[in-house]
Amino acid sequence: MDPLPQQITTLGRTDHPAPPAPVRHPALQPEEIPPGVELVTLPGGRRTLAYTQPPSPTPQSAPATQPIPAWAKTTALLAPTVGGGIGAAGVGLSYAAPGLIAVTEALWAAVALIATSALGVIGLLYADRRGSSGNGGPAHVTQNITATGLFGRANGTINQ
Repeated sequence: MDPLPQQITTLGRTDHPAPPAPVRHPALQPEEIPPGVELVTLPGGRRTLAYTQPPSPTPQSAPATQPIPAWAKTTALLAPTVGGGIGAAGVGLSYAAPGLIAVTEALWAAVALIATSALGVIGLLYADRRGSSGNGGPAHVTQNITATGLFGRANGTINQ
């Protein structure tokens, strides 16, 4: 039987002298030794049976690290770039705010000018139309169209 590295714990008192003579016990066969008991050699060279503790387990090495996926690397590299771009846009808008307010007011003035111009043109056209027809009613137009055959050319006359 190969002796395994074991930790031996002994309790000893120093106030009692060593026993006067070693006591001889009958030798045990290996199959008679109970579990947890081993044949050990003490530091003085004496061999004896002793209860042993199993060797402490060696700390397991850290699990192998897995490589970082490409999408994670890309996301990690894009995050500060996008954040920096948003920050730069905010700073730019804060500097441009007075100019943007002036542009907004100019655009509202342009919208008001276009709306009043359109209303004025519509009013002028309506006044011109009312003035051109003598009675103020709509003009009546009669049109006669004739065509011969399925793909024939159409001819028409307009009567007012």
